[in-house]
Amino acid sequence: MFIAAHPLILASGSPRRKDLLRQAGLTFQILPATVDELPHPSERPKDFAERMATEKTLQIAAIHPEACVLGADTVVTLDRRILGKPRDKTHALAMLKNLQGQTHTVITGFTLMMKNHAMFEAGTVATAVTFGTFTEPILESYVQTGEPMDKAGAYAIQGAGGFLIHKICGSYSNVVGLPMLPIIQILLKWNCIHPDQSPSHP
Repeated sequence: MFIAAHPLILASGSPRRKDLLRQAGLTFQILPATVDELPHPSERPKDFAERMATEKTLQIAAIHPEACVLGADTVVTLDRRILGKPRDKTHALAMLKNLQGQTHTVITGFTLMMKNHAMFEAGTVATAVTFGTFTEPILESYVQTGEPMDKAGAYAIQGAGGFLIHKICGSYSNVVGLPMLPIIQILLKWNCIHPDQSPSHP
């Protein structure tokens, strides 16, 4: 679909973000940033997600000013509370029980930067996700798969946890970890990528 016309770096080790970029046909380097991922007192989830994305991007862009650096951070919020990754299986089950029958919001902050070209854009995308309702044994069975353990909100919409979802309103890829529409639009605007027009091979 797309070809990178400029060095592209993903400042995240998330396999979900890596998969989304690869599905778009992009080649890129992965250099995860290391930042303190704790919200400030009274910091809104939207502001926290964007700040985390920006801090990750700035850290890697300082080392690779010639590249286009993409940073992102995804948070799950319910009643304005940030639900991070579960500490253990008991915590994961409690989070899933809390989300049952509720509509929560998944917010991804993203930042793109080309330091040598003085180009910078940041933003957030929010998606409303509504869970169905399930018995505790069903939720326990899902927790035992181990899938929830490194996921904000303790579920993966693109994995086995997809059965939990009643409906979503907004970007699906945003829930996975990257709002692809604005990111691709910015990369095209900056001429960092262009459409792959080479003939396909059967």
